Amino acid sequence: MGMLNLPGFLSCGKKKDFSLSNEKDAHGNDSDENSDRGNWSNKADYLLSMVGYAVGLGNVWRFPYLTYQNGGGAFLIPYTLMLALAGLPLFFMECSLGQFASLGPISIWRILPLFQGVGITMVIISTFVAIYYNVIIAYALYYLFASFQKVLPWSECFSWADELCSKTRLVSDCNATLDGEIIHANYSFITSNNLTCINGTTKYKPVQFPSEQYWNKVALQRSSGLEETGNIVWYLALCLLLSWIIIGAALFKGIKSSGKVVYFTALFPYIILLILLVRGATLEGALDGIEYYIGKQSNITKLMEAEVWKDAATQIFYSLSVAWGGLVALSSYNKFHNNCYSDAIIVCVTNCLTSVFAGFAIFSILGHMAFVSNRPVSEVVDSGFDLAFVAYPEALSKLPVSPLWSFLFFFMLVLLGIDSQFASVETITTTIQDLYPKLRKNLRTFLTLGVCTVLFFLGLVCVTQAGIYWVNLIDHFCAGWGILIAAVLELIGIIYIYGGNRFIEDIEMMIGKKSWLFWLWWRICWFFITPMLLLAILVWSLVTFSPPYYGSVPYPAWGTAIGWCMIIFCVIWIPIIAVLKIVKAEGNLCQRIVSCCRPAANWGPYLACHRGERYSHVVDPEKEKEHEIPTVSAFVY
Repeated sequence: MGMLNLPGFLSCGKKKDFSLSNEKDAHGNDSDENSDRGNWSNKADYLLSMVGYAVGLGNVWRFPYLTYQNGGGAFLIPYTLMLALAGLPLFFMECSLGQFASLGPISIWRILPLFQGVGITMVIISTFVAIYYNVIIAYALYYLFASFQKVLPWSECFSWADELCSKTRLVSDCNATLDGEIIHANYSFITSNNLTCINGTTKYKPVQFPSEQYWNKVALQRSSGLEETGNIVWYLALCLLLSWIIIGAALFKGIKSSGKVVYFTALFPYIILLILLVRGATLEGALDGIEYYIGKQSNITKLMEAEVWKDAATQIFYSLSVAWGGLVALSSYNKFHNNCYSDAIIVCVTNCLTSVFAGFAIFSILGHMAFVSNRPVSEVVDSGFDLAFVAYPEALSKLPVSPLWSFLFFFMLVLLGIDSQFASVETITTTIQDLYPKLRKNLRTFLTLGVCTVLFFLGLVCVTQAGIYWVNLIDHFCAGWGILIAAVLELIGIIYIYGGNRFIEDIEMMIGKKSWLFWLWWRICWFFITPMLLLAILVWSLVTFSPPYYGSVPYPAWGTAIGWCMIIFCVIWIPIIAVLKIVKAEGNLCQRIVSCCRPAANWGPYLACHRGERYSHVVDPEKEKEHEIPTVSAFVY
């Protein structure tokens, strides 16, 4: 009988192996501390994966525009403050949470079973975002392949263009002086009579630049609205398939394979940004673009506007990818005593510096475009899709050897998107494996393949002729309020119900005892400032809600209703799971709620050797499930 009760661990993370086979599963190997789940091969794999996840397309196509719009360099003041008050505290909390228990975003809520629905909300939102985010990568891949031509296809108004297409602004009419009198006439009359337009009276014909028409007519084959679905655009569907193949190939061994790929996907974009910056800085008009970005004299008065602070908080919140579940999932593969505090600082600072650096590269070339086309910089600056697929390609088409610069830019966008996507898909697969541990053993590759296949087919609606409207709709609803709601509840649950001081003790088990002064700042943020800021952003977003538009195209009422249904589907699991937990608990209603607000019996460090006296009572996680048939009840118990 004594032989049957041998301890499960000879040393920390090393399970006794009585099998005749030396084979290891896709995640684990001999060097892993946690042989069940696996660990990062080294710290660099983890840090680069986190940087790749946090640094995404928003750093290139949203932050520079917000800086320009909100007072130039003055915007860096609220941006830095929001990083310290909201972004970094949440980032550190999620990294610590995942590392402490070595669990994904749903199973981690053993810490507070009543709030397990918050984890489900995070994973569902990450799934929605993974669907449309890969479509954006498909757009970038299409433009990447289109750059392999001697003349960029959007550099001129070719056969696909209509009468509105023009590379220059066309004057329609203006005021001029004729025989001592001021007259208003069309431009043909002005030129035929050798007259000169009076400054400030010139009106221009509505024209569209070649890059704009190419984006709408060729790349997207865009329909008139959401209600006109049209056909699947076959070349975008192929690019979408290619992007999912790349993701699947990089993740076929989980973090062991993706941790190596990110050495290229996370670092090479910085080389491209540097090349674009150096090239842009040598162009005429580059200084004008930089001055619009940072400003000769930053507009400090902008700091008096609440909208500026809201933009800063929102940008920090979304660019760091907090409350998506990805930070918890990636950190869950850390070794227990990894210094997650320094990791959080490094990744957050790197993310913000990247945003500032990218702004110089973007605006220097946009400044040159404004110079060449004889327009103010404000008329060529844009954000989001219009910056990435209209304004910047138009600017690149005006450079010597333009196909090279176009290739580099879109290659950078592909890399920025892909390594962010790695973490989103890893979040989904980690969640499934934590709920159904048997899948870790031999089915890891098939699980990744299955997830990528399902998400590919779900994304096909986004590569129809109405696809861009679906992408914009999902982004407008799912990537907004749902994340804010999850973040607010995550803070309330962990800091106010589980206990902020108790959570700090958990962190100290990993990184060592710290002084009271060290934790003062984090306590102030976690208990007061950060939840207040997130609530303010959430309320502001609800109060200022406006129906979605794509450009000037409004969405039909049923389209807006679908958007609301998506966000309801994401957050409805929070009350549903809470009710199920209470129903399954024992005692009267008050006793049931109290028991659901206590950590589960198996909450604590994953490995027995890390539990110490505080968690000596914890049963080994997953042992009770390892031989069970997976059921839906995995979400409830």
